[in-house]
Amino acid sequence: MAEKFLRPLLHAAGALCMLLAASVAAAPAVDMAPRVQACTACHGKQGRATPDGYFPRIAGKPAGYLHNQLLNFRDGRRSYPQMAYLLQHLTDDYLQEMADHFARLDLPYAPPVAAAVSAATLAQGERLVRWGDASRQLPACVQCHGDALAGVAPFIPGLLGLSRDYVSSQLGAWQTGLRRAHAPDCMARIASKLTADDVSSIAAWLSSRPVPSRFTPAPAFKAPLPIPCGGMGSPALQAGAEQVQ
Repeated sequence: MAEKFLRPLLHAAGALCMLLAASVAAAPAVDMAPRVQACTACHGKQGRATPDGYFPRIAGKPAGYLHNQLLNFRDGRRSYPQMAYLLQHLTDDYLQEMADHFARLDLPYAPPVAAAVSAATLAQGERLVRWGDASRQLPACVQCHGDALAGVAPFIPGLLGLSRDYVSSQLGAWQTGLRRAHAPDCMARIASKLTADDVSSIAAWLSSRPVPSRFTPAPAFKAPLPIPCGGMGSPALQAGAEQVQ
């Protein structure tokens, strides 16, 4: 008897699910153009960056990284009044949709600008980027940003295709506390170990490197992070980093 009464209810529930699925599938995609007009006004068409690199490229950056930076500007962990003003009333979900939009863009990079520095400076920068400095407990950039320096999805950005001035200014901002991230702030800790010469050489070498035609974030880390890093959303990686210390 129970089966006799349940069968029509199950059929009705199934039909309702199909109608809901069809309505979701038929819903028009969100038009992102109005939302990102303010972004592209500064960060260049489609978020490719401005020619001088002062406003960095946001196209193709990992979605988790972009979302975290939008939250950091909105919530005061990064200091730039114009960004804070634009974002102050936007919700987490709204910012996530913006981050997802730019993360999906796969656009070519402009060629690098030749670095007007000595070969020794470039060599020092490459050493720090690729191998770090164990004597100062300074991790290599590639340990977090990937062997190809293309970043690691979904939270770590690539380091190529950025201007020398931008890289220098961001490392300096971490050193002075103008730029912060979720605790534990791994970049602030790393930047505190860098000298002025380190910053100059790292920025010069990174900005001088050409960006490969296929430049996308790695899908996962090959090993635990060298130090704990907040905002990563991965307890397993954090535990691994704690063991490495």
